[in-house]
Amino acid sequence: MASGTSVLKSVTGRKRKSVPRPGHIFDPVARALEVIGDRWTLVLVRQLLGGNKGFQELRMRTGIAPRVLSSRLQKLATEGFIYKDGDDARSLYALTDRGRSLEPIIASIALWWTRQPMEQHAIEPDRFTETSPISILESLPFLLRDEVATDDDVTFEIRLTGEGGGVWAVEIKDGHCTVTLGFAEGADVRYTADARLWCGVALGLVDAREAVRRGEMVKEGGPQAMNHYFHQVYRPEDNPSG
Repeated sequence: MASGTSVLKSVTGRKRKSVPRPGHIFDPVARALEVIGDRWTLVLVRQLLGGNKGFQELRMRTGIAPRVLSSRLQKLATEGFIYKDGDDARSLYALTDRGRSLEPIIASIALWWTRQPMEQHAIEPDRFTETSPISILESLPFLLRDEVATDDDVTFEIRLTGEGGGVWAVEIKDGHCTVTLGFAEGADVRYTADARLWCGVALGLVDAREAVRRGEMVKEGGPQAMNHYFHQVYRPEDNPSG
């Protein structure tokens, strides 16, 4: 009596193909993720795109546990994405050219996330309570809407009071956005508000027009508005399906 394998061969006329190993398949996405697919790689590169930072500052900005952060930074350095600028305890981490080459990928991920219907925001209304203004402000260059900002030249000054407050200049020119700490000389528009309230406005949890009407936020200058250039995160009332 013929074995099952012999019967299978006689019916199909050929051997069943073996499944290839993932690493042997030419798939640019899969191969790229082997290099940058670690949970914290793009998060850390994104932070360093805004400037060189030390170990503790990276901890505060990401919330990564010390041991994990140390190992990820070492891995990024070994793979040529970052280098340590200095040899003492106060040295900073900086990006190499290879690290900076990831900026378009990071920007695309940020835009994708903010433009999705984020139902979980409605389920977890307190998820971003520890967000600081600087976290939002430094994210703005990744959220620029090219279709409305390509030919614009406008400078915003953001004045925030209270915990996490300060003054920032946000410049949009020729489809690019830069955020710097400090006053904006000759700003076209100025916003003044409590830091916590402004975070709510920026995250779409507080209506900007209502905040201005109630006197909680002051807007001075031209007709330009931040939400004309940046896509706010999902708000529950924006979901047409309810």
